[in-house]
Amino acid sequence: MRIAILDRDRCQPAKCSLECIKYCPRVRAGDETIVMVGKKPVISEELCIGCGICVHKCPFGAIKIISLPEMLTEPTHRYGTNGFVLFGLPVPQYGKVVGILGPNGIGKTTAIQILSGNLKPNLGADADWDTIFKYYAGSVLQDYLKKISQNSIRLSQKPQYIDRIPEMFEGRVSELLTKVDERGELDNLIAELDIGHILQRDVSDLSGGELQRIAIAACAAKDADFYFFDEISPYLDIYQRIRAAILIRKLAEESAVLVVEHDLALLDLLADVVHIGYGEPGGFGVITHLKGVRQAINQYLRGFLPEENVRIRDGSIDFEVHAPRSVRDIPVLFDFSEFTKKYNGFSLVVAGGELREGEVVGAVGSNGIGKSTFAKLLAGVEEPTTGKISTDIRISYKPQYIKPDSDIRVHDLLRSITRKVDTSYYETGITAPLQLTYLMDRSIYDLSGGELQRVAIAACLSRDADLYILDEPSAHLDVEQRVSACSAIRRFAENKHVTAIVIDHDTYMIDLLSDRLLVFEGVPAVHGEVFGPFDLREGMNRFLRNLEITFRRDAETKRPRINKMGSRLDREQKASGEYYYMAAE
Repeated sequence: MRIAILDRDRCQPAKCSLECIKYCPRVRAGDETIVMVGKKPVISEELCIGCGICVHKCPFGAIKIISLPEMLTEPTHRYGTNGFVLFGLPVPQYGKVVGILGPNGIGKTTAIQILSGNLKPNLGADADWDTIFKYYAGSVLQDYLKKISQNSIRLSQKPQYIDRIPEMFEGRVSELLTKVDERGELDNLIAELDIGHILQRDVSDLSGGELQRIAIAACAAKDADFYFFDEISPYLDIYQRIRAAILIRKLAEESAVLVVEHDLALLDLLADVVHIGYGEPGGFGVITHLKGVRQAINQYLRGFLPEENVRIRDGSIDFEVHAPRSVRDIPVLFDFSEFTKKYNGFSLVVAGGELREGEVVGAVGSNGIGKSTFAKLLAGVEEPTTGKISTDIRISYKPQYIKPDSDIRVHDLLRSITRKVDTSYYETGITAPLQLTYLMDRSIYDLSGGELQRVAIAACLSRDADLYILDEPSAHLDVEQRVSACSAIRRFAENKHVTAIVIDHDTYMIDLLSDRLLVFEGVPAVHGEVFGPFDLREGMNRFLRNLEITFRRDAETKRPRINKMGSRLDREQKASGEYYYMAAE
């Protein structure tokens, strides 16, 4: 089965010469394979021979011609002619947390819209409810969809982009949470998420991590049959992520809970079973049958699904156990002596340290402990209260929160930073791994959170500098995008002999990237101290010891896995002092 996808937002017939029609060999032979209907072209999938000429000739990258795997013959939903196609649906299970793992753009949101009753599955045509019930006869989804058709399912949903909450609600946090508290559990939610100290704050004044916890609390406060959490990890530190996971697992004891999450360590801890989503972003998506959590994550990392006999990625995502890197013969890039920063009742003390050429240094610590402040001080965005940061090195800085401040095209933005944007070197090292090719003609204002994040990473790496500081580059990126970003940053530092500091809470990303670690300790929002850089093992042990969290390594993939608190492995590792176990189980 072959499908033709037209991105109607990218397609701009008024600005092109209709190359898709002009160069189509079937059109030139007299067939109506591509015709104009209204203001947009329509591609006949029955007549298309799959030559791909229209794909390459379209100046806006608006066309995809996709050959589907043979077993995909019965769509769950399609957005009209030449529109996105979804195959399969996740299955909500009462008493369990069901996870969905997959890249952005393969239909997770469409699936949730169907399960929430906002979208009727059309089975690729225009199916009525009786046809839909017959199609799902004998399955759990048949009963579920019958309830959907009768409007008897109550849904509570946490949105993905929590920075939009202040646009939808004006007022104090307490007013927002009281408004949605339908279960009478608000006091418990406030305690479990540790948000009591911000109840009297205005929603518009909250940080990303505070907004995330408020969004989780608001979702859990409603009385619903089906709870959907779309990414709980952005802007939360490891401890906050685990507390949120514990809360959600309690919620699932009496309800159905569905979670989309790209932090694999968190998903491993949070979910009971997992659906894998794969496909062509923007073209088609497939939701697999349920799998065990460990099995699903390991198959996803390998890039091959044996039950479906489908390869979803060209290669596997590999984790390596890092041997301590010898820094004796590596030149020092930058020495920083002791300095402090005090403001609004918070103080940061930096004992001093050194960064070496060509290394990637991870920065770990709780939220509110001074990581972003440290980055701004190094970047010269803020001045220290005592001490000096004297350096003649050039610094490029990507801040934590990214907001579009102009309607400039992506290509024009990057070209204003570097003239190399059109070179093959830039294409190979930055454009391709960060998946920017089809964003180049888009306006910054039109980008999603993940797209904006990738452009911000590219902009940071595009500047001529000696030190690159990236604050939370994983936010809103899916697993593949995070790995690609890691690869781009890692290769960039090695090839250019420059240094990078990466501040992030994604343990997988820190593990893949870091040569050494800066560890931030202290009391959040009160005071912080910076120690290191240490080698990865020493740094992670020190960091996790303070949080009383242990990680082990998966025997099959060597990926880090969170131990359940109080489990045998958790107790053994704490007793031995190995909070971040480096050898596989």
